[in-house]
Amino acid sequence: MANNSLEITLRPYRPSDAEDFLTYTGDEKVTQFTRWNTFTSKEEALSYIKDFCIPHPYCRSICIHDRSIGFLFIMPQGGDDKCRAEVGYALAAEYWGQGIATRAVKMAISDGFKELTDLVRMQALVLVENKASQRVLEKLGFYKEGLLRKYTFHKGVVQDVFMYSLLSADPMP
Repeated sequence: MANNSLEITLRPYRPSDAEDFLTYTGDEKVTQFTRWNTFTSKEEALSYIKDFCIPHPYCRSICIHDRSIGFLFIMPQGGDDKCRAEVGYALAAEYWGQGIATRAVKMAISDGFKELTDLVRMQALVLVENKASQRVLEKLGFYKEGLLRKYTFHKGVVQDVFMYSLLSADPMP
């Protein structure tokens, strides 16, 4: 059930987020659907924040009361592919089912299309088993383009994924 009373914000990561970051990146329930392995220490979380999140052009912490409860990125492509960007996100398990990921992704794609002027397409690859993430994208008007069979290694196993896309001209709910 959506909890619209919680104020959700997106902000760049800070080194001080390492402990909160570890609460979700260290949870196998969360990381089962992410590309990263489950984090095991605050030092590992801090390194990831410093080496990936902070220098990244659009990596945001999903926050409630300025406390990090999730991760979201928009990864613009380069060269002739600069018209598209990959979208990815993860949310602490205790916040699942409340509409928070949907609200956060909606804010990010709105920002992304404004800030990244060459961008006309956002896309997301979602594991077939990740029904919740598929629902998030579908609620936001992403189009399920199809199944990509045996498309990527995930945790050491070749997996099928669904490709979703949203064009800048598409209506957003």
